[in-house]
Amino acid sequence: MITASRRAAAAQSSAEEGWPPIRPRTLVDMVIEALMSGAVRGLILPGDRIVESDLAQRLGVSRVPVREALRVLESQGIVINEPYKGIRLMPYSPERLDHLIEARVALETSAAGRAIRLGRNGEEGIAVLQRCIDEMELLQTRGDAYGFASADTGFHRALLGLSGNVVLSELWEALSRQVTIFFGLSTLGKPMADIVDEHRTLIAAFRAGDPAAMGQALDDHISVQAHAVDYGGIIERRRAELDRTRPLPRRVRARGIGDSGGDKATR
Repeated sequence: MITASRRAAAAQSSAEEGWPPIRPRTLVDMVIEALMSGAVRGLILPGDRIVESDLAQRLGVSRVPVREALRVLESQGIVINEPYKGIRLMPYSPERLDHLIEARVALETSAAGRAIRLGRNGEEGIAVLQRCIDEMELLQTRGDAYGFASADTGFHRALLGLSGNVVLSELWEALSRQVTIFFGLSTLGKPMADIVDEHRTLIAAFRAGDPAAMGQALDDHISVQAHAVDYGGIIERRRAELDRTRPLPRRVRARGIGDSGGDKATR
């Protein structure tokens, strides 16, 4: 299993050298990816119950990797395990979103400022971030919400990597999967093209080399833009759509689980 520190070190190496790290994949990794794909694309919604035995059957694996995957996701705040209620996808609340935003602004502003002070906002650093935007644009054309959200996460991971501070990257990595889910849900209520444009603004601020201006750009992107998205409304509308198409009690179902292919985002 890949730890947060290994992911952070790989992100830093990738940012500095431009090479994407190769990661071995286990059954646990694949179960995690299947659940993340479902959550990002709105096939599993915040608060939905996840039944271990059902998920194992539908993914065609034993309960052992499913149980381990759920433990990993619980440690990262993606799922919660409550007595008498079972395992559920993390619930949404404005307060939780505020806490996540506050942590991201602090980490990413510190990382970007450090990268600028170290002179890592030159052409090599800009090229690293631009490749992430190119990937986002490609996945936008495919309508792949999960791929797009993952590429969005990759942009911010690369920015952290450019700081050269592994501790900052490790702290950010602990939040990365929660961030990816919100990135995906935002595509259900906001055009992907607008999200790409926001990242172009970040690159322009990073290239300009003013840490204060970069901090303001990050605050606008992470805080202001996130608060402009009605996540509660998106979740309720999506839940109503799913209830019309699947009348069974809400729990993890086969529909979309494990399929990380394109899924046209609803605008």
